Amino acid sequence: MNGIVTEMLKKYSTESVFDKKNAVKEIMQELVLCGLSRSGFFKHAAFYGGTALRIFYGLDRFSEDLDFSLTAPDPDFELSEYFPDLKKELASYGLNVEISEKRKTRESPVRSAFLKGNTKEHFLLFYASDSAAAGIAGDEMIKIKFEVDTNPPDGANFEHKYRLLPSPYEITLYDMPSLFAGKIHAVICRAWKSRVKGRDLYDYIFYLSRGTKLNIGHLKARLVQSEAWKNEDNFTVEDAKKLLCERFDTIDYEQAKNDVRPFTKDAAALGIWNADFFKQITMEAGF
Repeated sequence: MNGIVTEMLKKYSTESVFDKKNAVKEIMQELVLCGLSRSGFFKHAAFYGGTALRIFYGLDRFSEDLDFSLTAPDPDFELSEYFPDLKKELASYGLNVEISEKRKTRESPVRSAFLKGNTKEHFLLFYASDSAAAGIAGDEMIKIKFEVDTNPPDGANFEHKYRLLPSPYEITLYDMPSLFAGKIHAVICRAWKSRVKGRDLYDYIFYLSRGTKLNIGHLKARLVQSEAWKNEDNFTVEDAKKLLCERFDTIDYEQAKNDVRPFTKDAAALGIWNADFFKQITMEAGF
């Protein structure tokens, strides 16, 4: 195995096959970020979402996807231009992957792509002496989805962060107040198969627990873009809290818990989830 990958594996507690698969995916996500950085991607785009929160701010749950936003609108942005450099970067660590752009059936400013590799092949690369690979089907694929919003809402603020592994690199990232604005927008507006994503609620608690301030201007821009707020109307923190509390009254919390449970080891913390809990912590928050 590549020595750098071995070093990256040291921070993981991998007691089960499920844990080991998550470790493989998380390390591959960081290899992708490094490859995109080397390709110049972050001259035009910024990292945000749950995986950004996990890697750079310590969110304690697994996140499947890599979410990016251009720093300025560009309808002609071509995501596929970065694929050759990204494949080359991953191959330098022994990872054999295919990358393909997903062509959407309806017009959308979001460009999506999938990175795919054989799960068993990658598992054996990471855990060469581990017999657990015998239980993995030969045709099982490991997939990492990444998306780029080419028409980002106004008002986000960015910062630059650095990572030392797998190799020193720089990344452009939404700052915490802007990330928080995106998460509140997701809680209010995002429907997942007509249901809420429990992962959004989990992340929302994470922001509140750290006293995160809110980029109110960026949240308004996101809500206006989603037609959940009128551009000419003033928008305040009190308005944000009102929209959140209205949303909390509509959520199926058992479904939300089931959604997030596979992504966290602290399932016991989900027991108190209900509308009263979320409304109280929201009204008491100082964002």
